[in-house]
Amino acid sequence: MEDIYLNKERLSQIKNMVEELGGSLDLEAMKKKVAENESLSYKSDFWDDVNKAQKIMQETKGLNNEIKRYEDLIQKIEDLEILMELVIEEEAFEDYEEITKGLEEVIKESNDFKLSTLLSGEFDKGNAILSIHSGAGGLEAQDWAEMLLRMYRRWSENKGYEVETLDLLPDTEGGIKSVTLLIKGFNAYGYLKCEKGVHRLVRISPFDSSGKRHTSFASIDVFPELNEDVDIELNEKDLKIDTYRSSGAGGQHVNTTDSAIRITHIPTGIVVQCQSERSQHSNKATAMNMLKSKLIQLKEEEKKEKIEDLQGNYSQIGWGSQIRSYVFHPYSMVKDHRTNAEIGDVYKVMDGDLDYFINEYLKQKAL
Repeated sequence: MEDIYLNKERLSQIKNMVEELGGSLDLEAMKKKVAENESLSYKSDFWDDVNKAQKIMQETKGLNNEIKRYEDLIQKIEDLEILMELVIEEEAFEDYEEITKGLEEVIKESNDFKLSTLLSGEFDKGNAILSIHSGAGGLEAQDWAEMLLRMYRRWSENKGYEVETLDLLPDTEGGIKSVTLLIKGFNAYGYLKCEKGVHRLVRISPFDSSGKRHTSFASIDVFPELNEDVDIELNEKDLKIDTYRSSGAGGQHVNTTDSAIRITHIPTGIVVQCQSERSQHSNKATAMNMLKSKLIQLKEEEKKEKIEDLQGNYSQIGWGSQIRSYVFHPYSMVKDHRTNAEIGDVYKVMDGDLDYFINEYLKQKAL
């Protein structure tokens, strides 16, 4: 059976590629870093600085996941190699279907692993801050924003990421006007930066008794969470800081104190806000971190050397920058307009199955 010899050669090429990728990742250095972090965690004063300890634990988890992902993939390839040898030796071609299925899985996992190694940007491996803003259209657009919130929560859960709500502006009629999430996990920003842009919904509106088709829009903004060692100098006179009453759930304290913080960077017009059910001091620290992250991202996009060089109104996302359409009627389809990638099952995507679109975008960027 000639196909099995061709697949054997193909599997050998895949193994070589994965081993080369493993070498480029410097797995030995990753294992050394894990050992150093674990040694720190055994110290009696490790949890004295909770934020620092949590970052170290998160880094360790991410590194361990990456090491395990590589080792599991190599093991799967070697198991398939053994099965192929047995089939060839014993001419047990009835097991060929199992080999074909195993090879398809290995090819997919190898390609996904290759794509993850492309996340080499300065902030790619860190956490992401993702904001959703409903477009014009009232309740219909606000419902669409809430649907996207659920989609990204599902995607994050599937990845094993932790999601924290930093700011939420619901509407009394239904849906949400805006929400900001902190998504914690290894490579979270590297993957989610692909989602920045305008997302378009086409469906029969459940809010329209005439059963007409509606088009709604929501914008997604994504920027990295900065590490504490990234230092940015901000001029106090460039900042306008407001306090306001939190609109999110959280009990009596949240509803009766002006603990939420809004910071406006006057030179650029960037606005960030945080009301994550903590003290005003904590909300201010988080909002400042968000502002610094946006300014660094903007500085890189505009190729500026200093924050001071950034002037003019900051346009978060232009409505002309539509990146993806989600069609529920008259047919079911999700299409990414940057890569032309399509999926016919819109409900599967809304349940958080976004990896196909993210991977196709990363492939395009790698060309």
